[in-house]
Amino acid sequence: MLSRSPATASLLLRSLLRQPRGFSSSAAAAPAAAKGGDGGKLVASVLFERLPVVIPKIHPVVYAFQEFSFRWRQQYRRQYPDDVLGKADARGKGDYHIDYVPAPRITEADKANDQKSLQRALDNKLYLLLYGNAYGAPDGKPIWHFPEKVYENEETMRLCAETALKSVIGGLDNAYFVGNAPMAHMVVEQPDSSVSSFKRFFFKSQVVGSTKYHIGKCKDYAWVTKDELLEYFPENKDFFNKMIMHIR
Repeated sequence: MLSRSPATASLLLRSLLRQPRGFSSSAAAAPAAAKGGDGGKLVASVLFERLPVVIPKIHPVVYAFQEFSFRWRQQYRRQYPDDVLGKADARGKGDYHIDYVPAPRITEADKANDQKSLQRALDNKLYLLLYGNAYGAPDGKPIWHFPEKVYENEETMRLCAETALKSVIGGLDNAYFVGNAPMAHMVVEQPDSSVSSFKRFFFKSQVVGSTKYHIGKCKDYAWVTKDELLEYFPENKDFFNKMIMHIR
């Protein structure tokens, strides 16, 4: 091996540090990407999600396995004397005993199929869709889309996504953004439109401590499940099916 003196090693280290880095830790490169080069504008879209309110129903296969496991464990469980097991039943109920009545899973919003209400599909996730003008829409016609904003001069794409959601729901006090990085992105090609191709970045945000939002900046809106959402975007069904990890 070739040996280097400490002075030579120090000069080599300084020369490496002076070389241009292969990545950027700031948003300085975003405006350049948005102006041109490898193309088009950047759009931040928000997947605004309401988590399940009640525990989802167990899948029949999972239920059958749990039943089998319980019966299998019962064969080898430890036997306790009857006088020990009977003590729990002998306790007085007293004033602390409360008859628990679970809330119904099927709400009035479910019966009326009111997609403007968050009080529906309580055992499922809901996602906010807007109907109105969207960037890159063919012929400028209103379409169904997620809350979005074209990147301008925000410090990060996350801040751009926050601005997009804030303009729709009026504030972010009852919204929580999951992470700083986008959950997915797609390149939108517009061969028959005056709008050049652009990149759309999706950020996830969740409903926090609210059962109703005053949705604005659109002609219509809907809270939909994943299965319903896929029907709104048949041309991108496979993409959204992979993007939205839906485990019930």
